[in-house]
Order: sequence, then C-alpha cells, then structure tokens
Amino acid sequence: MKNYATFNDLEDTSVFITGGGSGIGAALTEGFLSQGAKVAFVQRSKCDEFLDQVSSKYKHNPLFIQCDITDTNNLKAAISESSRVNGEINVLINNAANDTRHSLEDMTPEEWDQAISINLKPHFFSAQAVAPSMKAQGGGSIINLSSASYLMGNAGYPAYVASKAGITGLTRSLARELGGDGIRVNTLIPGWVLTERQMKLWANDKDLSSHMKKQCLKEHLVPDDLIDSSLFLASKASRMITGQAIVVDGGVVVTG
Repeated sequence: MKNYATFNDLEDTSVFITGGGSGIGAALTEGFLSQGAKVAFVQRSKCDEFLDQVSSKYKHNPLFIQCDITDTNNLKAAISESSRVNGEINVLINNAANDTRHSLEDMTPEEWDQAISINLKPHFFSAQAVAPSMKAQGGGSIINLSSASYLMGNAGYPAYVASKAGITGLTRSLARELGGDGIRVNTLIPGWVLTERQMKLWANDKDLSSHMKKQCLKEHLVPDDLIDSSLFLASKASRMITGQAIVVDGGVVVTG
C-alpha cells in the first residue's frame, strides 16, 4: 500500500464490498483495512493469495464470504453474516461487475439477463438489505461503482454499458429515497483502470496510446487510484454529498 489519505472516522466502521478480492475491489478492501475499518467482502471465486497478503497486516482481518451476487438470497445472506460478525454495515460498496465483450447481433436474452444480474441488480438489492439498519443507525454511505464507458458511448459491450448507465439513475433515485434517513448514495465512475484482467484481455499498445491522448493527466490508472475517492465518499468528510457521480478517469470525460 502507498501512503493514502487518512479518514479517522472510518476506524472500526463496518464496510461491505462486492467483488472485493480482485482488481479494483481488492484495492478498496485493502484501502479500508488501512483505515482500521472492519471489512467484509464477497466474490464468487476464492482469493486465498489476496487474503494471505492482507491478513494480520492491519487492525482488523478481512471477512471473506464466497458468494454469487446474482443470487439475491445468497447476497442478502452474506450481508447478514457481515452484520453479525462486524456489526451493522455503515458503508456499502457495490463494486462487482463483468465487462466481458459481446455484440448486439449475437447476444441472447439469457445472456442479457445474466449481464444485468451481475452489473445492476445487486446494487438495488444490497441497498435494500442495508437500508433498514443504516436508518436505525442514523445514516450510512452507499457507493455504487459505474464506468466511464457509458459516458464515452463505447461499443463492444452494450449490455454492460446500459447497466452502468442504469447505476447512475439508480443512485440518484436512491439518494432521494434514503436521504431523509441520513443515508448518502453516490456513484464513483472509473475510467480505464489497468487491472490484471484488463492487461490480460484487452490492453494493447495501440489502444493504450490512443486512450492516453484523451486523458488530461498523462498517467494510466491503476486500481489504487480509486482508493482515496472511495474513502472520501464513505467518510463524514463528504457528509453533505449525495446523488452525485464522481469521475476518476484522468480527465477524459466530464459531468455537469
């Protein structure tokens, strides 16, 4: 871990992250652990290597719960287990996603439903699950990760782009729905973050060079670049910020 901003109010808070064992999610898990938070995370695959790296390194060890987030009952059970072990959830981060490329002409209805079940549906039902306890606590923070792909109008994965656009709409609606209970809901919009998956499947010299020309800041994004902005949105430092979309992409797209 590099030296990131410290938000003292996050110490001992209960944080739940979907897809928190790899890519951006793993960076967020470690980022919150570094603040002294109690972090539970879910993902479908095992992540023994990551757990070995972060266990016994921080004040609290992470709680890993293997879970298929497309199964809503399974997801809600994981949230309940997190609350039982770490206390009622203060911060929910909906990070898990699948950006597998697909075409308009070849996609089946079953594949469309699966894409939405991974990339949008869990954001709604995880919020539904944590809202009552957040209300009872007097508030909380929900952070939904979207993608700059929809702001750029990218081709090559229309179901993914549609779901990522839907996340922003969901965020704005939930912010209005839950604001009276002190629950803040915001969207974090990453640009092209060079995770291990991106480097293995889609990053090549030509596309990386072309994308860099679009960025104001001439440095490729890595998963750790999402840590500080996530900590900020979780912290009381952003206590009057809700319903917003914050882009972290080096200056490719703009909002507002």
